[in-house]
Amino acid sequence: MSDSKKSIGIIGSGSWATALVKMISDTQEPVNWWIRNPEKAAYIASHHHNPDYLSGVEIHPEKVGILTDLQEILDTSDIIFLAIPSAFLHQCLSEVVLPKDRIYVSAIKGIEPFSNKVIARYLESQHGISTEQIAIVSGPCHAEEVAAEKLSYLTIASTPLSLAETLKKILQGPFIKVSCSNDPIGVEYAAVMKNIYAIGAGISHGLGYGDNFLALYTSSAIREMNVFLHAVEPAEREINEAAYLGDLLVTCYSQYSRNRMFGNMLGKGYSVSAAQLEMNMVAEGYYAANLVHKKFTVLNVTMPIASAIYKIIYEKASAKKTFQELSNTQLH
Repeated sequence: MSDSKKSIGIIGSGSWATALVKMISDTQEPVNWWIRNPEKAAYIASHHHNPDYLSGVEIHPEKVGILTDLQEILDTSDIIFLAIPSAFLHQCLSEVVLPKDRIYVSAIKGIEPFSNKVIARYLESQHGISTEQIAIVSGPCHAEEVAAEKLSYLTIASTPLSLAETLKKILQGPFIKVSCSNDPIGVEYAAVMKNIYAIGAGISHGLGYGDNFLALYTSSAIREMNVFLHAVEPAEREINEAAYLGDLLVTCYSQYSRNRMFGNMLGKGYSVSAAQLEMNMVAEGYYAANLVHKKFTVLNVTMPIASAIYKIIYEKASAKKTFQELSNTQLH
C-alpha cells in the first residue's frame, strides 16, 4: 500500500465511530462517515456533533462528509473502518458488495455471531477479503478519553506489518500514540476476551468485592487469556504488551467500560434483560461470552473465569455463589 493520500470511510455511528472520525479528521485527513439513520445523519450534518455519543466532539463539515448510502461509501473509499456492533455486522454487510481491493480496518472488538468468527476471519470467509487487506485496531483506549483529548494508546495489527505502519500515520496525533503488531488474530481475540473478563470485574464490584480481589482476578484472567490465545491462534506473542494486558486492565478498571457496567448491574442483582434495557450501548462481552464458550469447549481448553461468566449470563447461575466458588477454588 503506497503512502499517497487515501480516501477514508467510517461505518457506524456509535462512540468508537465518532472517536475515529475525530482522530482521523484531526490529522487533516478527509473522511466520509456512513450513518444508517437519515434523520441522525441530517442532524449531524447540520449541528456538527453526534447527539447520542460523544456529543462534545465537534464534527468539522469541511473535513467530514456524511453519507447514508453504504454501497457508495464502500465504492468510494480506499480504507474502510468498521465500527458497528458485531451482532449487526452480518445483516449490515449482507445488503452490499464489499470491493475486494479495499483496506478493511476492524474496530469492532467482538465475534460475528452468524459465523462465530472474529471479524478478520469473517471478512475472509464471508466476503472473500484477503488477509493482507485487513487490519485490526485495538486498545488500550476508551472513546470517551479520545473525545476529551486525554493521552490515549492504540494498537494496529496486520500482516503484513507495513499495512499497520501506514494506518499508524493516519491515526496518530498529539493525543493518540500508536503501536504496530503483526498478530492481528491474537490481538482481535484478546479484544474479545477482555470484554468477557470486564463483565466479571463488574460483577465482582456489584457483589462488593474490593481492589484486592480485582487485582487477583485480572492477573488470573490474563493467564487464562494467554492459554486460550495459544490454543486458538498459536504464535509467538508477549502477553504483557499493551494490546493484551493493557487493554484488559483498562476495560476491567475503567468507569467508561460498558462491559464492566453491564457486569456491575448483574452483580447488584439485575437480570440480564433488565441490565441490557438500562444501558444505551451494546456490551460486546454479552455476545462474546456465549460464542467463546462454544469455541473453548471445542478446543477442550479449561477456562474457569470465562465459564463462570457464561453460566451467570446464559444459565442464570447465582452471581454470588458462582464468584464465591471461583474465588475459593480457581483464582491464584
